[in-house]
Amino acid sequence: MKTGNRRTFLRDAALGAAALGAMGGGVRRLWADPFGIPVGLQLYTVRRQMAKDFEGTLKAVAAIGYTIVEMPGFFGKTPTQVKQALDAANLKCPSAHYPAAALTSGVDEKIAAVKTIGATYLTCAFPTTRQLQEHRIPMRETTQALEHMSADDFKWLADLFNKLGKQCHQAGLEFAYHGHNLEFQKVDGKPGYDLLVESTDPKLVSFEMDCYWVTRAGADPVAYMKKYPGRFPLLHIKDMKPGQTPTTNLMQGANAFIEVGKGSIDWKPIFEADRQWLKYYFVEQDQTSLPPLESAKVSYEYLHNLQV
Repeated sequence: MKTGNRRTFLRDAALGAAALGAMGGGVRRLWADPFGIPVGLQLYTVRRQMAKDFEGTLKAVAAIGYTIVEMPGFFGKTPTQVKQALDAANLKCPSAHYPAAALTSGVDEKIAAVKTIGATYLTCAFPTTRQLQEHRIPMRETTQALEHMSADDFKWLADLFNKLGKQCHQAGLEFAYHGHNLEFQKVDGKPGYDLLVESTDPKLVSFEMDCYWVTRAGADPVAYMKKYPGRFPLLHIKDMKPGQTPTTNLMQGANAFIEVGKGSIDWKPIFEADRQWLKYYFVEQDQTSLPPLESAKVSYEYLHNLQV
């Protein structure tokens, strides 16, 4: 390199470094993906494809650009088989879901499974109550019962989460709870979701906020992040069609899913509010009008290019 060109190069490099330094935290805005955290996919989005072709679907997810995923279940595979398929697709899985009904027994086995696939979070995907655990009833009736939970029901659930959190912590894992809209029903004048957050040990229990379900209930994700800072290291990024009436009825609320970036949720304030604590976020779309992999691609491309 000629002397003059070298001086010009060094000058421009120094100016560029100075400009980035002046931006401080704004440097992160230059990275792909919000805060440089890879866009994840909750595989429930492609559950039907996973059931038909487990390994092929994982590779198709990776081909979109996803590098991390969240397991909604094991699709009949052993933990070792799941880990092998993830490795073959060059995917990491930091979180695996189980419903609360499956976490009232056999927890050590589930902890071992989560560790085998390389996850760090055992995440509870759906609530239950003590009464529901004592009686086998159809899923629809279960959902109806959960929409009429009492303060005692939420306290029992919080106690279960504290116990699970302690077990996970002792095993070197984290425990989190993924909620829906039904937890926002008022109990003694307060949303049940608040009771869960306030009745659980923040050192043992985290929350995976599903931004769709919080918004569908008529609540504000940003307000909850500010009210309970540090409790939401995991997010579900799921968008909502415009013009929806708030509801805490799960079945009524399950009708407005849309690809991320095409709905009514403003994502930048959500990411900004959780900036300090966010570890992972996962796209999820329960129902799609497009083929699920196409929907997953639309959401990925929006988030991959989102600057916050």
